[in-house]
Amino acid sequence: MTQLALGVDIGGTNSKFGITDREGNVLAQSRINTQGFTDFPGFVKELKMQVNRLHPMDDVVGIGVGAPNANFYEGTIEYPPNLPWKGVSAFADEVERVFDKKCVITNDANAAALGEMTYGKAKGMRDFVVLTVGTGLGSGIVINGDLVYGKHGFAGELGHTLVNANGRKCACGKVGCLETYVSATGIRRTVYKLLADYTDDSVLRSISYDELSTEAVTEAAAKGDKIAIEAFEYTGRILGMKLSDFVEHTDPEAIFLLGGLSKAGDYIFKPAQENMERYLMPLFLNRKIQLQPSGLKDDDAPILGASSLVWKYLAEEETQ
Repeated sequence: MTQLALGVDIGGTNSKFGITDREGNVLAQSRINTQGFTDFPGFVKELKMQVNRLHPMDDVVGIGVGAPNANFYEGTIEYPPNLPWKGVSAFADEVERVFDKKCVITNDANAAALGEMTYGKAKGMRDFVVLTVGTGLGSGIVINGDLVYGKHGFAGELGHTLVNANGRKCACGKVGCLETYVSATGIRRTVYKLLADYTDDSVLRSISYDELSTEAVTEAAAKGDKIAIEAFEYTGRILGMKLSDFVEHTDPEAIFLLGGLSKAGDYIFKPAQENMERYLMPLFLNRKIQLQPSGLKDDDAPILGASSLVWKYLAEEETQ
């Protein structure tokens, strides 16, 4: 029997899901609107209906879920700032009840790191960091071949480490978090500050705040737009400084960026790499830690990362 997994990536706007095999082939995938459900049982019920339409569940041996603020130990999603259901949700239990399949859940960035280790550029690596840079900034840390969860299941919230104690307000309730500077939302805020501070001509002045995307900033930078270029320099400088801290905490072989901001290519990678090396202690410079784009396709990455949880769970069960 061919074993398949259902991978589910829960996002603040949309949730992707798909059927995968052990080789990393996504056999079928779709998405549903996360914001259309005020309670998580309703979301799970709709997910079951959509999955049944997508692909037979007969050969599916488990369900992996990546979600913001997910607790691997408890199987819960706890106080997610960008999801429509609040408080603590016993998500894995509900999925198991509705689907009658084993469910493993973790933070979406942890799932991305596991997917990178299973199918991407981190295959064979035992020490690396994955940053998911989209609306916010998530991170998955792998040390000695294992994901780092910490005592309570929430280790690796690098997006909420401090950049400026008097800085930008964050959705998490803190001030000056890294993700308020390094994310799609962060660079948008930076662009608008630069537009206010400088009088240079810029095509970005004609784009409203709500419509300004990372892609638009990248296109403007490619055309020599000074505001766009400076926005990436500023963003890369902050990212690089914080990466130097991450390196000295974890001593990784590589750091991978996944998500919208990573598509900016050298506009973000070059200043980030340069500033990371500028602020590293000399001991680490000789090791040349590389900052790289993810080896996974953007459309498949969240699903592969989530489904990897199933294969890891089965592998651990087989060794017991």
